[in-house]
Amino acid sequence: MKEKEKNITQKAQLNGVKIIPLGGLEQIGMNITAIEYEDSIIVIDCGLSFPEDEMLGIDLVIPDVTYLKENIDKVKGFVITHGHEDHIGSLPYVLKEVNAPIYATKLTTAIIESKLKEHGLLKNTKRKVIKYGQSINLGCFRIEFIRTNHSISDAAALAIYTPAGIIFHTGDFKVDYTPVFGEPIDLQRIGEIGKKGVLALMCDSTNVERPGYTMSERTVGKTFDGIFADNAKQRIIVATFASNVDRVQQVVNSAAKFNRKLVIEGRSMVNIVTTAIELGYIKMPDNMLIDIEQMKNYTDDQLVLITTGSQGETMAALPRMAASIHKKISIKPGDVVILSSTPIPGNEKAVSKVINDLTMKGAKVIYQDTHVSGHACQEEIKLMYTLLKPKYAVPVHGEYKHLTRHAELAQSLGLPKENIFVISSGDVLTLSEEKAGVTGKVPAQGILVDGLGVGDVGNIVLRDRQLLSENGLIIVVLSLEKYSNQVLSGPDIVSRGFVYVRESENLMDEAREVVVKALDKCLSRNNCDWGKMKTEIKDSLSDFIWKKTKRNPMILPIIMEV
Repeated sequence: MKEKEKNITQKAQLNGVKIIPLGGLEQIGMNITAIEYEDSIIVIDCGLSFPEDEMLGIDLVIPDVTYLKENIDKVKGFVITHGHEDHIGSLPYVLKEVNAPIYATKLTTAIIESKLKEHGLLKNTKRKVIKYGQSINLGCFRIEFIRTNHSISDAAALAIYTPAGIIFHTGDFKVDYTPVFGEPIDLQRIGEIGKKGVLALMCDSTNVERPGYTMSERTVGKTFDGIFADNAKQRIIVATFASNVDRVQQVVNSAAKFNRKLVIEGRSMVNIVTTAIELGYIKMPDNMLIDIEQMKNYTDDQLVLITTGSQGETMAALPRMAASIHKKISIKPGDVVILSSTPIPGNEKAVSKVINDLTMKGAKVIYQDTHVSGHACQEEIKLMYTLLKPKYAVPVHGEYKHLTRHAELAQSLGLPKENIFVISSGDVLTLSEEKAGVTGKVPAQGILVDGLGVGDVGNIVLRDRQLLSENGLIIVVLSLEKYSNQVLSGPDIVSRGFVYVRESENLMDEAREVVVKALDKCLSRNNCDWGKMKTEIKDSLSDFIWKKTKRNPMILPIIMEV
């Protein structure tokens, strides 16, 4: 038996275990990582990210799972750390391509199930609820779920026992000794795993630039109590992330102390809070929750609203209230609006606009000291390294600046530089006791979701949208007679987003002359190839417009044959 184990260990050291991030590196969001050993693959998390400013018209960005599709026989399951969108949001899209069982804690599973229900995938997807301390066997891996703290209940870290050694994945975590719901992070178990010897630590990097410790979630509750006491006569509106269940609980606690009724607004907020109440993760007095239609029966000092839109998302409830386009709630002078979140990088402008809009309507907006992060600061990350003593460090969950800062932190704790890997999405990192390094690359570009289309908008379409949004469009329409190529009508020029035609008639007349000359030039050479004709029209018109206006609109020649 010992000889057999020895052979397996030698083989493991020879082959190594592969860590393949398909998203979540060089960005905040879209976390998904494949861990592979021989004929077994497990997938940790399956999140989405929101579009960047230049991704015009795009709704969501989901990971490219080509590698998983190509190795579908090896995929044993999705192991989910917690229920935030950047960790579960892509499941409905990815499961259509890679249908594998989902393993997660109770609340996380419930949130995933409401998503799958929406997409009609509930019947076809296996789900298994896992408790803390429980282990599951998937292929050649054993995965243990360990209690951590985060801004949503039921968050877990994962100890992944592989033939090459233990990989520890923290998920999103912080060390909270006084959590709002449940118990503190299981530091004892993490220390025990550290004693067994950890091959690699994949640790959350989101707050690695912040020194010290992250404040306990409970501190926000005290702030809320103070705000409620100071504004006893006003209606209070609290905007936060829908999935921040513990934050909602603290609003409920303050509302109960001050005898206020609670209204929940925003689709995702209603879904998640309803699920959390059903499962007992949010506790509130009977008859406290009222429907939005019943608000008119109560005075301002009897009401609290919890809503989505703390990030300034255009279609969320709070920005619609701020812009006076919400059907049921109008902001009025004296309202107190609490923004209980920090703007995600890139959302600062949108959040600032909402604050300004609310203030102009006479609302009092409170956005300082009303939020604590769900992520570990430097001292908590150091604690994780000290308890686990990993051989290799693989920073995850963060932009490049976070990952490099994390690498410096790991080095300051005594890890050799050559054992710390700042990798990119798509890199294949192979680890064994003997050696480690990036041994390959797999596809890991984000796939863009626009309406019902998944992946049908790519770089070329985005470039066209960019061009249209910056310089507008000119369409040149003309009809040619079949065979003889005589111009029967046109050229007519239609402009959108370039200049206001009625005020630029001279420019349009000159542009038409330029097109006529380009046509004559082609037809005099008997050059009847439409492709060449269109290119000639495009080039000459483009040169003319650039000289006259220093603009580069998109030019679309349309030739019809009659």
